[in-house]
Amino acid sequence: MQWRLGGHQEAAPAAAAATSTFGIMVSEREDFSLSGPLHLTIVDWKNAHHRRSVAASLVQGVRILERDRQVNRRGSQALAPPWWEFFHFQLHRQLVDDVDSSIFGAIYEFKPPESHYDNSVDESPCYVIAFRGTITKPGSVQRDLELDMSIIRNRLHETSRCETAIQAVRNVVATVGESNVWLAGHSLGAATALLAGKTMAKTGIFLQAFLFNSPFISAPIERIKDKRVKHGLRIASSVITAGLAFTTKKKSSQNSRSVDPFATLSAWIPFLFVNPGDPFCAEYIGYFEHRKKMDDIGIGAIERLATKNSLGSLLMTAMGRESEPLHLIPSANLIVNLTPCQDFREAHGIYQWWRPDLHMKSKLYNYR
Repeated sequence: MQWRLGGHQEAAPAAAAATSTFGIMVSEREDFSLSGPLHLTIVDWKNAHHRRSVAASLVQGVRILERDRQVNRRGSQALAPPWWEFFHFQLHRQLVDDVDSSIFGAIYEFKPPESHYDNSVDESPCYVIAFRGTITKPGSVQRDLELDMSIIRNRLHETSRCETAIQAVRNVVATVGESNVWLAGHSLGAATALLAGKTMAKTGIFLQAFLFNSPFISAPIERIKDKRVKHGLRIASSVITAGLAFTTKKKSSQNSRSVDPFATLSAWIPFLFVNPGDPFCAEYIGYFEHRKKMDDIGIGAIERLATKNSLGSLLMTAMGRESEPLHLIPSANLIVNLTPCQDFREAHGIYQWWRPDLHMKSKLYNYR
């Protein structure tokens, strides 16, 4: 079984004995009645666990929509609808990639029956715009992996898929208002949701966002066990990054009076869900914790400059190509899943986020 950024390589149907991380047949992972959060028969929208579980399920619904398309499951054979209908959502629109015609996102509308109205419904969204992660199957794998590479190069914003996603978000917000719209995504989809959220935040529109295993492109310093070595490497990296950033900004002094795009994002606080066993998102833990430590020891000015930049983006800028690193944000509700996982496929999977037995640590970070 192979793993790729944003998804898993599923076993072929002939391998009937193959099981997923939680001991479920691979084909059964797509079946809501076998893998979904069936314990949420009543959703309390004021409950953080319930909101997280619903958002993750709607993201999974997008993934199964695309799988249904790929294997031609239609009508009563389709497995996707229960992933949103269980929570009284309707599929308002599919978002389709113009390059390979794959379904990468969906707009859901919340339509609860009158019998389900209570005080908590006031905390529910009217619409959720969700984006799936990578699917390594024919029909989507080539395009998805190209987009994965665009994340590494900080060029995701130049892709037509993200242009489609951002325009869809703008249209829904213009119709129903920002307080009624949620964003959600997993891995590649989380990067798409993050980009859309940042784009809207720069215009003063702050959408509630649920970002699951969002990629953080960096050396895997967080996986180093020795805390002194880890902290030393982070300080060295911060000093180098801050130094290069200072030099770059000095050469671009003509733009010194322009608005700092990083500072404008400070008021937007997405929910950022990470697992320390997933190297593609774990660096968010150190990213936020290190900034606090640098402030505590009196050299926060270095870190304030370093956290706005990445070495990759600085090198791109030096070569004359403006590059704003997608993964760097000043604020977040960082939720870390501390529940032991068997392997890093489990640590990266969307399935973990609707489990009722999670051991999590949550902390709010708000910087400029």
